[in-house]
Formats: sequence, C-alpha cells, structure tokens
Amino acid sequence: MEKLTDWTKLWKELSDIQSRAFSKKQPDKEDSWRDKAKDYDKKVDQRWAKPDSSRQFLLDKLTTHPGSSLLDIGAGTGKWSVLAAPYAEKITALDPSKAMQAVLKEKILEMKITNIDVFTGAWPEDDPGPHDFILASHSMYGISDFPLFVTRMCDTARKGCILVMRAPFADSVMAKAAMHVWGQPYDSPNFQIAYNILLGMDIYPDVIMEADGTWPAWTSDSFEAAIEDIKLRLDLEDTADHDVFLWELLARHLTKQPDGSYVWPAGNRSALLYWDV
Repeated sequence: MEKLTDWTKLWKELSDIQSRAFSKKQPDKEDSWRDKAKDYDKKVDQRWAKPDSSRQFLLDKLTTHPGSSLLDIGAGTGKWSVLAAPYAEKITALDPSKAMQAVLKEKILEMKITNIDVFTGAWPEDDPGPHDFILASHSMYGISDFPLFVTRMCDTARKGCILVMRAPFADSVMAKAAMHVWGQPYDSPNFQIAYNILLGMDIYPDVIMEADGTWPAWTSDSFEAAIEDIKLRLDLEDTADHDVFLWELLARHLTKQPDGSYVWPAGNRSALLYWDV
C-alpha cells in the first residue's frame, strides 16, 4: 500500500533548501533587496499589465465587506496594498525590507494615500494585531514552519485569509529535474504542498487558479549559468552525480537567443486559496 506523503516535512525540507540557495545568490544579510527593489517593482508591473482573477477576488471581497481592514504579509513594494487602498478602511503593509518599504512609501506620497501603514517585521514573528482580512502573496516560501504561518493568520484574522502561491506545472523543467534527483516533482514550496497541509489542518480553502495562464519565462545569461542555477536550486553544488542528466534536460528544453542567453519555458501559474475564519 502506498504511504502518505508527510507534506509538512516536505515543505520544510524544500523551504530550507530554497532559503540556502537564495542566501548564496543574495549575500547581503542586511537587506537583499537593497539594489533590486525598483527593478522588482517594474517586473510586477509587467505581470500586472492585464487583469487577473486573484486581484479581482481581493477587490470583490473588500467591496462586499466595506470598512474592512487588510494585513498584507510580505507586502514588498506594496502592489497589493496600493491596489486595495481604495476599497479598504485600513491597510497594514508588513515587510522586513527597508528597500522595499522605500518604494512603497514613495508611492504613498505620490498617490496621496492615507490609509496604508508601513510596518517593519516578518511574519509570523511580528504581528501588528487583528485585521479583518489577511493576505500573503508569495511571501511564505522562506518560512519552514508553514502550519505556524497559517495558524497565526487564523488567530489574527477576523473574517478571512488569502494565500496566493505558485502552482508548478507537472511537466516543467524543474519538475522533471526534481523527480530525477529527489523522486518527487517539487523543487520548492508551492500550492500543491500547501493545499495538502491545509487539509491536514482541517482547513478546506476555496481555490481559484489564475485563468490567464503562466508566469513569464525567465532567462539565464548562458547555458553554463543555467546549469549553475538548476544545481543551486536542487542543492547539488558539491556533486557532479546528476550533471549529465541536467545538461541533457536543459539542452532539450531551453531556447538559445541570438545574444547567447537561454530562455526557460514557463513552468508556473498562480493559485489563490481563501477560507473564512
């Protein structure tokens, strides 16, 4: 008989690997976003150039509950907070990065927004207090204890909780690589793992899959850079055991550009999870 996957353990293992990889790529311990916050903000602008069901869900929820407050966990440069500002009574934008906060504060001044409070901290250690709705959009992957992350959301929210997460494709390059190296298709924390953890916590969320398709593809400067990146993601920097497989995998799926860079095929879409409290 097939045994059940320990989804909480799997999340922790993948979160720890991802955090190590991120720290190696971003060695600035004080603020890894110091020189990249504005570029990040522009990339989100590109992704948000067209409507999506996740953003519309949040606005509909706030519209049907006028006067509500919103806690935006891992607010970053404030895309969600600014979007929600006309629809909420009060918004708290929680983020540990001063660089990210600086971009948000510029927007608040430029747009004369009066109902967003910027709060320095990291969830779940730093809790700015009860709010009607709590939103965490792609801000949970570095938290190894996902059940604690969710429990604190439930304890703090008065009305409901929203998670927005990546949902990787079953046939993506990273899924094939992870299956070969680890025997399971997930290279990092994601919607599929989180959903199973929530069910185990007796939380049965509504799910909305982003209707408009995939995340944009990403680019590596060279084929060697792509190999280095995939080995870093899979915690394989100190071994060559899987190099032949990874070289062949990337050679089949990446597309070389005239400038010598390589484009990865899109491998994710976004999913929104919502539950009342």
